[in-house]
Formats: sequence, C-alpha cells, structure tokens
Amino acid sequence: MASGLDWLRACMRGEAPLPPVTDALGLRLTDCGQGHATWEMDVSARLHNAMGTLHGGILCDLADAAMGVAYLTLLERGEPFTTVELKINFLRPVRSGRLVAVGRVVKAGRTLALTECDVTDPEGRLVARATSTCMRLPPRQGGR
Repeated sequence: MASGLDWLRACMRGEAPLPPVTDALGLRLTDCGQGHATWEMDVSARLHNAMGTLHGGILCDLADAAMGVAYLTLLERGEPFTTVELKINFLRPVRSGRLVAVGRVVKAGRTLALTECDVTDPEGRLVARATSTCMRLPPRQGGR
C-alpha cells in the first residue's frame, strides 16, 4: 500500500489532485517529507474580514492543512485521521502577500499526534503559531 507521503508527492507532481478546499482557498503544497509539510497562499482582498485583514478562519485553514499533512506523511494512503483540537495565536495582521505555513509533527503515538505550525509573511515575520492534536481513526468498513 502506498504511503500518505507517496500520495502527497504525486499531488505535488500533478499526478493526483489535492482536496477541493485547497483550490477554493488558493493553497499550494510546496514541500513535504517525513513528519513535515509546507504550504503557501497568496493573500488578497477576497479573503479579508470587515477590518480589511486576512480572516482568522482562513489562517486557521492554512495552519490546519500544514499540520494535518505533516501528520499524513506518517500514515498509509487513505488511513483516516482527524484534527480533534486546534489552537492558534494570531500575532500580526496580514493584508496581502504570500504566506508560508510550515507544519511539523512534534510527537506521534499509536493514536494521537501533537503537531505545530509557524506561519510567516514575505518578510519572514511570524504571523501566527498553531498547535493541534490529530487522532488516527479506525479503518473504514467496506470503504477505501
């Protein structure tokens, strides 16, 4: 069976599609390896909140993608998991530019994993820091 990392690398080569939400938000997987993943996104006014800055939920989506995919690199392709807890600190407002989110697995056990993510702006300044707990789920019955 192929690993999650094999599938992600196929996605990066354009041989397999990423989930539709990545297109909707303009997320791009730019690097992944054992226990880590990097995503990028360009911020524009279409993603702003009422204050004219990037909506915090979008920033959470970016960080969640980086942390979840970092964990996925340690699993078999199609092995189900979910985020059971996510915490984020918003450290700097963002109006435009390219954000880079680097997700890492801090510790992975049989069922739970602790992950973290730093999101930086084009100047390399820390925009947000997030942590999450991911949980491996039982295999699906009769499905993939």
